[in-house]
Amino acid sequence: MTPTAKLLLLGSGELGKEVVISAQRLGCHVIACDRYANAPAMQVADEAEVFSMLDGDALRAAIRKHAPDFVVPEIEAIRTEVLADLEAEGLVVVPSARAAQLTMNRDAIRDLAAGELGLTTSPYRYAESLRELEDAASEIGFPLVVKPVMSSSGKGQSTVRGPGDIAEAWAYAEDSGRGDRLRVIAEGFVDFDYEITLLTVSSAAGISFCPPIGHRQARGDYQESWQPAAMSAAALDQAQAMAERVVEALGGHGIFGVEFFVKGEEVIFSELSPRPHDTGMVTLVSQDLSEFDLHVRAILGLPVPPVRAVGPSASAVILAGRDSRAFSFTGLAEALSVEADHVDVRLFGKPETRPFRRMGVALVRAGSLDEARKAAAEAAGRVRIDYGDSE
Repeated sequence: MTPTAKLLLLGSGELGKEVVISAQRLGCHVIACDRYANAPAMQVADEAEVFSMLDGDALRAAIRKHAPDFVVPEIEAIRTEVLADLEAEGLVVVPSARAAQLTMNRDAIRDLAAGELGLTTSPYRYAESLRELEDAASEIGFPLVVKPVMSSSGKGQSTVRGPGDIAEAWAYAEDSGRGDRLRVIAEGFVDFDYEITLLTVSSAAGISFCPPIGHRQARGDYQESWQPAAMSAAALDQAQAMAERVVEALGGHGIFGVEFFVKGEEVIFSELSPRPHDTGMVTLVSQDLSEFDLHVRAILGLPVPPVRAVGPSASAVILAGRDSRAFSFTGLAEALSVEADHVDVRLFGKPETRPFRRMGVALVRAGSLDEARKAAAEAAGRVRIDYGDSE
């Protein structure tokens, strides 16, 4: 069979795994790449390559070798200048090399949103040393949130509540940030009522949106999400208008996870990922087409119909508690027996655990959001990880 398209996936975690599945259902051939072998997406892809995406020579060689129709970044830590060079030669980067470059670092996307587009954001400063972070804190005030400009899943993020916390926040960012430079963004703490992810689809037909997704974070990483999040029509209109502006500025086709804080009727831009979003795992049960299906359709230039929500839904993550390479899961029968309209568990297939690493997710649809969130948390809590090589 001749594939409809060949995709080279840069990053092969749990989100990439779902992208592979959606792409293969539409006849695509997918090569999954990551810095370690047997990553989740590699387990279902047609081919796999193991190398650091920050190694420009290795990245260029993989692209030359496979000659894909589309290069699909699924992580931030990529040598994006290679993508820009090859895009100039005709390579199709999803959604675009510029989007990958700007969103690789929080400073670039923040400067675009706040500086060029004038979107409402929290007050912020950048710092490249402990002294600069101390100066930023004195300007912004406390509390403030410190994040490496390049990281994922909340790594390196901390809340600084006073001068005594600054050195520890800098050390944590230095230890956990990705890439080959250390720069942090210090943001004034937003006393928000709630935060949402607005999945925004850019396709040949224009811009469309999924219902807003509410989520809760801990340690800077998502713990649970639910859809549809309750918000006023006025706030939703603001969020959609802001998301459309920034997505159009980035260009290209695919799905964008745009995050906002909401305080009353005020909507504040937070972050953007030009790819499926972790909080959007809930769309595997909440919509007729998941965020992964929508992403692939937009990439391939296929029709993207209006999203049809199928009921109040929630997700809750399954976290590891320690380091191990010899582990197993128990409690699946108990988890899948939780009372709700629909219950599912997705184990990601990561080859090793570490503290707070996401190893799976429980997905629930129920009669109300409260019921769905409660059932998802219960199902996730019933899945246990047994560690075979550590105490």
